[in-house]
Amino acid sequence: MVTDKGVWSRLRLRLLFTGPTLFAFIAVMIVPFLYGIYLTFTNWDGISTTQSLVGFQNYGSVFKDAEFWKSFGLTLKYVLFTVVFINVLAFLLAYLLTKGLKGQSFFRAGFFLPNLLGGIVLGFIWQFIFNNVLVFMGQKMGIGLFSTSWLSDPNRAFWTLVIVAVWQYAGYMMVIYVAGLTGVPGDILEAASIDGANGWLKMTRMTIPLMVPSFIVCIFLSLQRGFMVYDVNLALTKGGPFKSTELVSMHVYQKAFLSRDYGVGQAEALVLFLIVAVITLLQVYFSKKMEVEA
Repeated sequence: MVTDKGVWSRLRLRLLFTGPTLFAFIAVMIVPFLYGIYLTFTNWDGISTTQSLVGFQNYGSVFKDAEFWKSFGLTLKYVLFTVVFINVLAFLLAYLLTKGLKGQSFFRAGFFLPNLLGGIVLGFIWQFIFNNVLVFMGQKMGIGLFSTSWLSDPNRAFWTLVIVAVWQYAGYMMVIYVAGLTGVPGDILEAASIDGANGWLKMTRMTIPLMVPSFIVCIFLSLQRGFMVYDVNLALTKGGPFKSTELVSMHVYQKAFLSRDYGVGQAEALVLFLIVAVITLLQVYFSKKMEVEA
């Protein structure tokens, strides 16, 4: 029979180990999140010591803010291209680097390295490349595509963000795909070979279906990072030229801190959070239905 003394003893022991972590999580995550929701119902400018409740007025302003929805539409376009390009390239790299290629561990480390760079540093590096290196090469070699900086062209600046995102995250997703490929049972592939299946059939009918968990994780991560990108956007393009690359996170920041309309900015951030949460949950839900047992 369990006594009250034994229950309290176990409870104290658990709190000893989980208490500090739980306290930090509540203090750093839960409390600011709830306080942020409260601020969406106020007219706080981010500076003053007084706040007035305005009800759902800020949410009405969100749906009337054409710039917010324009930046959100641009972000959807950005997410679409980055998710596809990142995962296709990462899977191809993982497939090539699990075939016993000489020096494949070195190549894995090399492709993973860009993920270790901070977004601000990465943005400044690629800003130098697009503004100087590629322009110099384009002018010297007569390549019209690179004769002027892409960052000054509203039609091309968007693609600089896509290129940098793919370069940064493809190596990280590659590591996850490498783990998934090495986890595919070899006896299944051998049995398929004996039955006459070629490489394409083994890839599409065996390997890819068994790697659905890896695809779920990689697509989820690339979706989340695509919607929340800010640092590279700031360092590389600053939203220009003419706001042609102002993604939604940058717009929310500018609304809250530069325009000093913190209530509306916080409401936009919450709306963005809910939209991203719904999209990612739906992605995980439908992807789970595609999982197969080995």
